[in-house]
Amino acid sequence: MTVKVNDSCIGCGACEQICDAVFSVDGVAQVDEAAVADNMDCVKEAADACPVSAIEVE
Repeated sequence: MTVKVNDSCIGCGACEQICDAVFSVDGVAQVDEAAVADNMDCVKEAADACPVSAIEVE
């Protein structure tokens, strides 16, 4: 699985609140790729909660 944040990110921090093991927000969301595999449940939850659908899970 790959996770990326597209250019529509508004930096609201919802992803970090839901899944801080993977996402951090400094202006816009950043992804810790090394942590994705162990945290897929919260990654998917964060993607679903993103108000601008900026998190792409492939």
